[in-house]
Amino acid sequence: MRLLSLNSNGGLDWAVFKKDRLPPYAILSHTWGPDEDEVTFTDLTSGQARNKAGYRKIMFCGEQAARDGLRHFWVDSCCIDKTNSAELTKAINLMFRYYQSSEKCYVYLSDVSSSANDVSQSVWEEDFCKSKWFTRGWTLQELLAPTQVEFYSYQHHRLGDKESLGQLIHKITRIPIEALHGKPLDTFSIKDRMEWASGRQTTEDEDSAYCLLGIFNIFMPLIYGEGKHNALRRLQKELDNIPTTVDTRFIIPFERNPQFIGRESLLADLDSKLFIGEQTTKTAIVGLGGIGKTQIALELAYRTKQKYQNCAIFWIPATDLDSLHQAYRNIAQKLRIPGWDEEKADVKELVQIYLSQENIWPWLCIFDNADDMGMWIQPPGSESGLKPGLKSGSKGLKEYLPKSKQGCVLFTTRDKRVAVKLAGRDIVEVPELDEEGAARLLQNLLLNSSYPSDYQDAKILVQELTYLPLAIVQATAYINENTTTLKDYLLLLKEQEENMIELLSEEFEDEWRYQSTKNPVAVTWQISFERVRSHDPLAAEYLSFMACMHWKDIPHSVLPEGPSRKKELEALGTLKAYSFIVQRGEKMTYNLHRLVHLATRSWLREKGILAQYNQKVLKRLDEEFPKNSHENRTQWRILLPHAAYILQEGVIDQYDNRRLSVIWKYAKSLYSIGQYIEAEKSFQELLEIRNKADIGESAEERLSCMGWLALTYRKQDRWKEAEELEVRVMETSLRVLGEEHPDTLTSMANLASTFWNQGRWKEAEVLEVRVMETRKRVFGEEHPSTLTSMANLASTHKNQGRWKEAEEL
Repeated sequence: MRLLSLNSNGGLDWAVFKKDRLPPYAILSHTWGPDEDEVTFTDLTSGQARNKAGYRKIMFCGEQAARDGLRHFWVDSCCIDKTNSAELTKAINLMFRYYQSSEKCYVYLSDVSSSANDVSQSVWEEDFCKSKWFTRGWTLQELLAPTQVEFYSYQHHRLGDKESLGQLIHKITRIPIEALHGKPLDTFSIKDRMEWASGRQTTEDEDSAYCLLGIFNIFMPLIYGEGKHNALRRLQKELDNIPTTVDTRFIIPFERNPQFIGRESLLADLDSKLFIGEQTTKTAIVGLGGIGKTQIALELAYRTKQKYQNCAIFWIPATDLDSLHQAYRNIAQKLRIPGWDEEKADVKELVQIYLSQENIWPWLCIFDNADDMGMWIQPPGSESGLKPGLKSGSKGLKEYLPKSKQGCVLFTTRDKRVAVKLAGRDIVEVPELDEEGAARLLQNLLLNSSYPSDYQDAKILVQELTYLPLAIVQATAYINENTTTLKDYLLLLKEQEENMIELLSEEFEDEWRYQSTKNPVAVTWQISFERVRSHDPLAAEYLSFMACMHWKDIPHSVLPEGPSRKKELEALGTLKAYSFIVQRGEKMTYNLHRLVHLATRSWLREKGILAQYNQKVLKRLDEEFPKNSHENRTQWRILLPHAAYILQEGVIDQYDNRRLSVIWKYAKSLYSIGQYIEAEKSFQELLEIRNKADIGESAEERLSCMGWLALTYRKQDRWKEAEELEVRVMETSLRVLGEEHPDTLTSMANLASTFWNQGRWKEAEVLEVRVMETRKRVFGEEHPSTLTSMANLASTHKNQGRWKEAEEL
């Protein structure tokens, strides 16, 4: 673009600027006089400009620009080399943009006079209304394109601007006030815009069409000599190719989903956040992958279209830079934003500027899958180079968001931290469907539903699928494709973990997904796992660790120690942000989503590191399991489900010492809380392993295990089995440990107790006397164990009716 400037000698200089290096400039709008009076580019370069009458208005423009702090200015008569047909064609096609990009437009009215002593409107209004300027074809775009238009009389007195004179200009031109104040022209019909131009005159016949190119945002070659009729015919052909306003401003990749149900309160909440206040509203929908965020946003888009018929709605996939950039480019093309098709155009900036106009129509931009924090905060670019349309050192995507009091921005994201960064406090978290809604969704999607007869099966299935919409859609796709029943599908789910993972990894047809993305539940989450692993390794470590425990009530204390407390909190924050885990109040325990638990295990299995994390969990449980005393009952009870889960893992060597240690602690804890059958199974398993293999344990450990197993028999009144095992323990202890060993004495006391409970008083008495005497000799009469044995013997005397002896003891 060629721009003028005033030099120190009071003359004119000119320079050519590239589009991306344009300085601020003013622009002149005027009516042309006779050709011999107007200053041309040739006059400018040959030094003849001062000799022409039109030089006066050029100098006025430069001097007024200087008064407004603008060095550069543009005047059509001399800034375009009209002898160069290519330059002329380009300039006329870009003329609207030249005026639109100016800081100020000065309208020089050569036929309106004013007095220096009195510039009141009554003096010049009549001439103003009759001015030739309002009848010319080219001045229509010169009136509408610039943001600031100021009107000056022949004497260079300021008469007012487009805003202050708006009503008068509207009366003269019949152009709506909204258009004068900058409302985008494509919001007005082609017919309306044609009427604004009717009756306007041009010097060249063809200019009747060419002067409207900017008004309709059309680009076409100039053919002077083709005549008015042909020029208008070519213009009409271009107009016929412009999409309708509705199509242009409603860009959604999916049709409305007729199967969408529920979420009414959530949709009402979202609707209440649209188009409020005096600035752009920004809201984020956040939730677990597959919870239905995209479907909620889609339903909101269609409801908004119905409620606000003039509202433009743009859907922008934000899964990666390529898809986002393509969406911006599509919007720029559909809106016919000037410059969208230029090779070096930054379409994101073009769309931002366009939608940030003061008098823009209402719009809603939906950024779907805005999960990557770095993409929004950091400028785009990589070691391998930049994507087309991305500038090195440019802004992060957040800085490209349009701003308008008429605009709303909606994000969907799995990461709550991204939601907070982009939308602040305006976050809507998506909960799981309730049972009724989930069952209804299932029934709606099934091709062969025998509702309500299979309603109970439907309830069980959606419960197994944690009421997750994507999992329900996937399940029904499998059932429909394979013409199976709900019962059969449930059986498949419950057979084994691998079956469920296989079902959740099945690809399925879905009209409401992006073609470039995979839709199975398990795959959806694995994408998130990889992102977590790359951005927060400790969070990935915690997720992998938790996947090898029971999914519910995972205590914070058992998690591996991080590099710092801060890093630990951030890692857990990451998992909470993705809705993978939920903290349970003040208990410092976490629930891992059940299907995420399953999918993570599959991910670990695929990576070949499931056994490695099983070992890590086993080690931590062994370290954290306290003595099963009443005082720390709460501490060890919370570990029981996790011990049970890890012990049933088939990938851990049954002879692993840590596994045996955890079984031992787990079994004793079960016994302490009265779960004798479960405790028996664990002691039995431990004893069988110890009997099978040489694992380097001591005789005391083996005998202790037998003793505890016998205790579980006793608690179940299985006296015969208890007696047989206790006899073996006692005899082995006497032989291996000796009579005075505490474990030997305990085994004798236990056998005596078994006799006692069967009413075999004499046999019980013999053992109790023996235990009491040995403890007196070894520990002394005042030792608690000695006193316990004396009390046991006294009880035996009492049950035999030997009151005197009982009393003495």
